[in-house]
Amino acid sequence: MLTDVQVRKAKPAEKPYKLSDEKGLFLLVSTTGHRSWRQKYRFGGKEKLLAFGAYPDVSLVEARDRRDDARKLIRDGIDPSVAKKQRAAERTANVANSFEAVARAWHELNKPRWSKTHAKNVIDSFEQDLFASLGNLPIRDVTEALLLTALQKVEDRGARERAKRIRQRASEVFAYAAAKGMRSGDPAAVIKTLLKPNPPQTKQPAIVELEPLRQMMRDIEATEASPITKLANRWLALTAVRSAVQCGAEWDQLLALDGTEPTWDIPPAAMKLKLNKKGDKTYGHLVPLPRQAVEVAEALRDLTGHLKLMFPNERHAHRPMSNNAVRNLIIRSAGGIYHLRHCPHGYRSSFNTIMNEWRRREGRPDDREVINLMLAHVMTDKVEGAYNRAQHMDRRREIAQIWADILMEGLPSAAELMGGNWKR
Repeated sequence: MLTDVQVRKAKPAEKPYKLSDEKGLFLLVSTTGHRSWRQKYRFGGKEKLLAFGAYPDVSLVEARDRRDDARKLIRDGIDPSVAKKQRAAERTANVANSFEAVARAWHELNKPRWSKTHAKNVIDSFEQDLFASLGNLPIRDVTEALLLTALQKVEDRGARERAKRIRQRASEVFAYAAAKGMRSGDPAAVIKTLLKPNPPQTKQPAIVELEPLRQMMRDIEATEASPITKLANRWLALTAVRSAVQCGAEWDQLLALDGTEPTWDIPPAAMKLKLNKKGDKTYGHLVPLPRQAVEVAEALRDLTGHLKLMFPNERHAHRPMSNNAVRNLIIRSAGGIYHLRHCPHGYRSSFNTIMNEWRRREGRPDDREVINLMLAHVMTDKVEGAYNRAQHMDRRREIAQIWADILMEGLPSAAELMGGNWKR
């Protein structure tokens, strides 16, 4: 039998040679000094050879254990070479059929029927909350307990709704895997009732009285923050669009800024629409820009005019600003007094409430319809979309200017704001 000292001191020679242990095990020493374990055995009347790995990665003790395992297989009528190939094939299959690999395949299959934003949200949720703990596991080995543990970590962050959405998406992945013969059963379905219920839904907070809204604007603009984020907040307040639309605004969508009818032409892909409408220009939205919004664009051009996006991400200029940028600005302002009182989406409620109150005092009978058009409420069909896109445009432009004038009363121009001349 070999000893550790003999194995360790084996030196290369002019020709490869063997150092025999027992029961067919030997160490093969190459002319370069590489040492590897081999097992000689007979199966089905034929002499065969089995490799166990290189020394010192595989020690003498480990090599003997592998030899003994191989001899047990032979006694059971199994060829250890064939068994080794089967194990390697299983490992390859496990990698190909890991939870992450299957989830990504399911995502690629469904991505064409989703909007780009939704597709990104889906894969981000898996990458951030499931792949770290479950991604490398063969999908057949993902159990109810493992999935529940991963989702409960999401719940513990206070993100109950996110945990429920991830569970639903995981359920579809398991259904896909079952259809492909990779596993049976759906652990996501089993744990459905074990997740915490959502808290009662509340409306997005919004300040809907004019003077408190103006004061909030003053407080926000007196905050130490990125000038781009401050301008994004003002743009959002003036245009009353959804925050996701503001984040994705592009310079070439702005038309006739130096003319009498400056307009923001928002493509349908950026709007809150079903996927089959996002490629139809009929469902785009026109936003007449008041003078104060044009001033924001002019002030912003010095900062981001060389880019495609008006409001780029701070770290990645080719990506849109985060939806949380303006939200965090509002939360941080004035010592946090606006947290739970207002949010980026709240500007739509502010505009809707304040301008409808103005309409009842000073407006026209059809101004309610005009205000609804300005908020781009969901259109039901293509005819309605084509009609609404440019309907009442002159009146929409008048109301947009009235809103900007009453909202910005007493506030500095965008150029003054960026010049640092404004103090609360």
